[in-house]
Amino acid sequence: MFSKYGDIKLGDNDSKPQYSFFSWVSMLFAAGMGIGLMYFSVAEPMQHYSDPVFDGNTLINRAKNAQLYTFFHWGIHAWAIYGMVGLSLAYFAHRYRLPLSLRSGFYPLLKDKISGRWGNAIDVFALCSTFFGITTTLGFGVVQIASGLETLHIIPESSFTYQVIIVVVLVSLSIFSAVSGVDKGVRILSNINVAGVILLLLAVLALGPTVYLIGSFTEGLGNYFNNFFNLTFGTHVYEEETLPWFYNWTILYWAWWISWSPYVGLFIAKISKGRTIREFIAAVLILPTLFNFIWMSVFGNSAMWIDFNIADGALSKLATDPDALMFRFFEYLPLSTVFNFVVILIIVIFFVTSADSGIFVMNGIATKNAKISPKWQIVCWGVLLATLALLLLNAGGLQALQSMTLITALPFSIIVLLFIVSLVKALAIDRSYYEKDFSASTVPWSGESWKARLKQIVSFKDSKTVDTFIQTTAKTAFDELQAEFQANGIEARINTYDDPMRIEIEIHHDVVNNFIYGIKNSAREVSDYLLTEDNLPDIREEENHYPKSYFGDAREGYDVQLFTKNELISDVIKHYERFIEIIAEQRNDMFISINANRRMK
Repeated sequence: MFSKYGDIKLGDNDSKPQYSFFSWVSMLFAAGMGIGLMYFSVAEPMQHYSDPVFDGNTLINRAKNAQLYTFFHWGIHAWAIYGMVGLSLAYFAHRYRLPLSLRSGFYPLLKDKISGRWGNAIDVFALCSTFFGITTTLGFGVVQIASGLETLHIIPESSFTYQVIIVVVLVSLSIFSAVSGVDKGVRILSNINVAGVILLLLAVLALGPTVYLIGSFTEGLGNYFNNFFNLTFGTHVYEEETLPWFYNWTILYWAWWISWSPYVGLFIAKISKGRTIREFIAAVLILPTLFNFIWMSVFGNSAMWIDFNIADGALSKLATDPDALMFRFFEYLPLSTVFNFVVILIIVIFFVTSADSGIFVMNGIATKNAKISPKWQIVCWGVLLATLALLLLNAGGLQALQSMTLITALPFSIIVLLFIVSLVKALAIDRSYYEKDFSASTVPWSGESWKARLKQIVSFKDSKTVDTFIQTTAKTAFDELQAEFQANGIEARINTYDDPMRIEIEIHHDVVNNFIYGIKNSAREVSDYLLTEDNLPDIREEENHYPKSYFGDAREGYDVQLFTKNELISDVIKHYERFIEIIAEQRNDMFISINANRRMK
């Protein structure tokens, strides 16, 4: 994020983000956390607080440790895993124009083999990992919704029968949302959910021990940063009494994040085109982490404060029943029934957004990101998700879901490490490619015809003048170049377009990317200083037109209005010489592949 690679865009150099910043953050947050945030916000701090492992500590230290380890499990470490997978996929998909698929992250290592059996094997495994990761999260949502409905006396018990009904209803909604697409279903639901979560957070902060919560959050944040490296590298190998706790919490969380990362990574890569690497990492690492800390502090610390000051240990005794703990916690706040309804609604929306975006991602993996896939196929993915979640809940409850997560996480962790190798390798090539300068033999303008050039500098052009330049000077230069290329056995063609006027010389290749040098009619707004200052070139229009060069690999062009015919010819030759030097280097084959051929728009 702080390196020279931070400015690289996830896409062409001139690409723009597809979604607003709020919608983008809302979708990646809803996909990355969702139901788990609701399920564990009270349950995890209370379970750490009441765990016998921390019995030797005072209540204050137990509360601090509970907050610290909750921050640890839901903070930067989790989002670093998501960010690593998401950044790799977004980079290779949008920058190299490879398919948005797990196999694309291996392109620097496997090259064209990603289109064969190796690529298929990677995608199949990613599909299985995604499937089980989503199923685990949906399982948490089902049991918590059932417990909440039982608390509100809407259903008599949270039995498996009622879990089946809940799954059928919510998966049906998820399928409907997935069929409507990311732009409609997922985006709208994510925005609604984030707004609802923020309102719920503010309400609990206002009605709970507000001053205590603000102070404990600040102290907890400092405690987290002070212990960051100890938490990161701590394995509890010298503390045998804490090893079971470490396996049941930290290791399970890492497995959960890793198994969830193909889905989250693919989804946030899909919605992140046009963002810079710096913007992507900052948003993915910092914003969700900070919100998670605030959320866990408000709910977890409120529950511990109530347990110690009001409930006389009643919430601690419910730590073994995490499904109902959130709803029991609200009984000690005003408007408890309203809160319970709101929580259930938020979990339902989180369930739908997680399931529909999961269905969307799995369908993309299975179809190799086909632009159009039959709707019955999307329905089938939803039915399979619901069926597996119910089978695992019936077979062994959440324990079965967690076991499945552990099984899929270890192999995929190796894939994540290979993603890191591929990304580092590709970024180094990317930077070298775009920073490569012209040959040292390039001769700058000698100063001839300086009077004519000065006149051009102080003259501002309208659109018609620039069109004339393109149709005369540029066209003549390209015609002479075309003839000379053909005389040397190289076929070149000249393409012309209208609205805006542009012309380009193109050399087609079957194996490597086409060479394109073009000039187009561009416009830029004129500074107010030029319109009002007397001792500056005279101009009356608020928009100045100029001929701008462009290239086949989306590098930034520049103003060529001062170029003569021969200087334009020289400029094209400079770029062609650079092109030949680049394709001669084997390490640049990711940029010069025929797959990158496309027409400049």
